[in-house]
Amino acid sequence: MKDFEQIRHHVKRYRRLRRLSRGWQCLCRFLRRWLGWLKYLNPFHYLKRIDRYIISKFIGTYIYSIILIISIAIVFDVNENLAKFTAYNAPLKAIVFDYYANFVPYFSNLFSPLFVFIAVIFFTSKLAGNSEIIAMLAAGVSFKRIMRPYMISAALIALVNFYLGSMVIPRGNVTRLNFENQYKNTKKVTSAQNVQLQVGQGVIAYMQQYDDRTKMGWGFSLDKFENKKLVSHMTASTIQYDTISDSRFHWKAQNYKIRTLKGLREEITSGSRIDTLIMMEPMDLVYSTGQQETFTSPELLQYISKQQERGSQNVVQYEVEFHKRIATSFASFILTIIGVSLSARKRKGGMGKYLGIGLALSFSYIMLQTVSATFAIQADTPPMMAAWIPNIIFVVIAYFCYRQAPN
Repeated sequence: MKDFEQIRHHVKRYRRLRRLSRGWQCLCRFLRRWLGWLKYLNPFHYLKRIDRYIISKFIGTYIYSIILIISIAIVFDVNENLAKFTAYNAPLKAIVFDYYANFVPYFSNLFSPLFVFIAVIFFTSKLAGNSEIIAMLAAGVSFKRIMRPYMISAALIALVNFYLGSMVIPRGNVTRLNFENQYKNTKKVTSAQNVQLQVGQGVIAYMQQYDDRTKMGWGFSLDKFENKKLVSHMTASTIQYDTISDSRFHWKAQNYKIRTLKGLREEITSGSRIDTLIMMEPMDLVYSTGQQETFTSPELLQYISKQQERGSQNVVQYEVEFHKRIATSFASFILTIIGVSLSARKRKGGMGKYLGIGLALSFSYIMLQTVSATFAIQADTPPMMAAWIPNIIFVVIAYFCYRQAPN
């Protein structure tokens, strides 16, 4: 009797599980029927086996080339700067985490077009040497179709490089440059003389001398104009930026005198100290080499707009830096097309000649990109045009190489 009850219990449990299984199957069929279109939103739905194969080879070789070349660069940099680190008693923690932890992403992003080209040349020539490219073409796959996974990989690299170069690396550059100024270079610009700038609508500030280390200026004057007429003139023997204030633009003036002009009447106010808000910061008064690399792209736009409103002409390098970050991202596409076009064909004599041509082109691109700021500053070239000159030239070269590639 007890065994019969156990069998009956198991039969009921089996029937209950069977009903649940049927209900689950009906639900799955319903979802597959009415929500099946969601699979088209999945980007991996459009990637075939050949796409996944080439993308994995591309990204893997790209990362490998970065690790290999940057490791060599670190060895040479340590050998070159070890004496300076020792002379200035740089702590090991600062060397590793403040300098080299920011050195690696900065130079990886700077020479990313070269790494892209090396990766493309290396693994594509290997595919061609193993007759894999020939097999793809013989199977009816067009050269244009083979280029699709290359372009997907280039787009991924371009997006990552743009985000890092615009938002992440500038933060690290602040730490890296501070380390270099403290333990490598002692020639940082920390003072300025005869500084004059527009700090507001019709408001002109002037300092005879400014020291960035103490955030203090001497011989300060502030003139306010309305309808091209002077309405207020302030002078102070010294003025110092308040670095601990909760608000920005907070300055403390010593031995001040304010002359307020109202028609033919004049009011004079003087004192030993006054706290005031002046729309300027220490970064507006002293410019150091590479300062534009410490701004994120939104900060660059804000700084350029602010300086142009003040009538400053010293914003060309900032405009070039902003446009160069966008233009550099497109280098991945250009050098990928050149690399695939040069290395996709199986050649009897090997890839030495075409590898040399490709490396020469990639180095030429980086060199032209580096000196583009000089074109904008000295040749009076528009900053946007100067930043895009390398892309314009190498797009023509990429198109010519693509037309000559095997079909």
